[in-house]
Amino acid sequence: MADALQQFLRAKVQSITFRAGRLSRLTPQDVGIRPRDVPYAPSTAHFAAANARLGEIDRDVRRALDRLNGRLRDAPPHPHEVLERNALLEREIDRARRAYGLFFDVFSQRGTRFAPALAACDAIAVDCFQAVRQAAPGLLHGPMLKPLTYLEHGFSPATFRRGVLLRRLLGERNPFPLIRVPYERVEAPWGMGVILHEIGHNLQADLGIWQETEAALQRRVLHATGNPWLTRLWGRWHKEIFADLMACLLGGPASVHSMKDFLAYPPSRVLTFHPLSAHPTPFLRVFIQAEMLRRMGFLKHARDTYDNWNRLYRAQLPFARIPRMLLCTARRLIPHVVDEIAFQPRRGLAQRALVDVMPFWPSDQQRIEQAAESLARGHIPPGLPPRYVVSASREALERRLAPPERISRTVLNHLVRLGSRSARMPGVGVTLAA
Repeated sequence: MADALQQFLRAKVQSITFRAGRLSRLTPQDVGIRPRDVPYAPSTAHFAAANARLGEIDRDVRRALDRLNGRLRDAPPHPHEVLERNALLEREIDRARRAYGLFFDVFSQRGTRFAPALAACDAIAVDCFQAVRQAAPGLLHGPMLKPLTYLEHGFSPATFRRGVLLRRLLGERNPFPLIRVPYERVEAPWGMGVILHEIGHNLQADLGIWQETEAALQRRVLHATGNPWLTRLWGRWHKEIFADLMACLLGGPASVHSMKDFLAYPPSRVLTFHPLSAHPTPFLRVFIQAEMLRRMGFLKHARDTYDNWNRLYRAQLPFARIPRMLLCTARRLIPHVVDEIAFQPRRGLAQRALVDVMPFWPSDQQRIEQAAESLARGHIPPGLPPRYVVSASREALERRLAPPERISRTVLNHLVRLGSRSARMPGVGVTLAA
């Protein structure tokens, strides 16, 4: 019986030894990248970053494996000790499995029918980062790996910023920004204003102004209301509001139309309140963006946004599941919130405001509107930044200048060409240059 038990334990150790080193490296071939997929594929730097993380985990796997085999060589251990050391090794293999699985899932999508659309999203993200570097040189330090977009079946886009601890990875740090897009949205460029919101999250993180923005907003709300509950609530919302306002600056009024499209649901959903949510209640969220448009000088767009949202939901307000105090103070507080986040200088921005770091002028909106008319004829003006191409597609859709299929095809083909061109430029396609 004892010999049979030892035989079983030795086989168990042999099995886990075989599995221990099999998830330490990824190559383009491993994830199915074919020669025709190369224009859409992650860069060699992204593979290197993923492999560096896998290599770190693999070293821990090897150390745990050495401890297990070393104990077996010293003397026949108690069976329970073998199981315990085996479990420690299994924990490290689980870390490798999760990290490998994440990178495999993200990278392998670049060999599917969605690859061009994903590459188009990458081009938009690169453009947004480069725009901040051009408007405010020195704020983003050194070269950075560009964000990668990937698909998931979740309802809404999301992002995992650079360096964040991921539960999916058991607390491992994310080596480069990931932007998650639902499958059916990635080929609809007029809805990518929501992607600009996710890029806004990454910019706030890479600029290093999370805490400063939150503290400043809380001081402003407390001074305006004297109410600790409202202060905590608006402070909890600061990241989402920042991302919404950054999207306004990246894409102009069209980004607000995209967000309004995303948020417009029956009153039972829009007029509700989740006390611990990081997102402002949808009813107020659009008014915040309307105020931002007003402050940016787009008065007609701001009025239209405000009036449309009111027409949809004002009659249902008596039945809203939103605290009265929040509703009654919102009209007075929203201008304070927008002013504090977007128009007040920040130490982390070298005493500049967000609108200085990412300006959007009426002339930019004019370029977008002209591009929408060109898009209806099947082409996009040369030199139009990718983030404005997104806005032009929204303008073309809302003004019914072209069928959605033609808009999608023209925009995605254009952005893929831009992405392929930038990938051949040192420091742009692979990393975000200093």
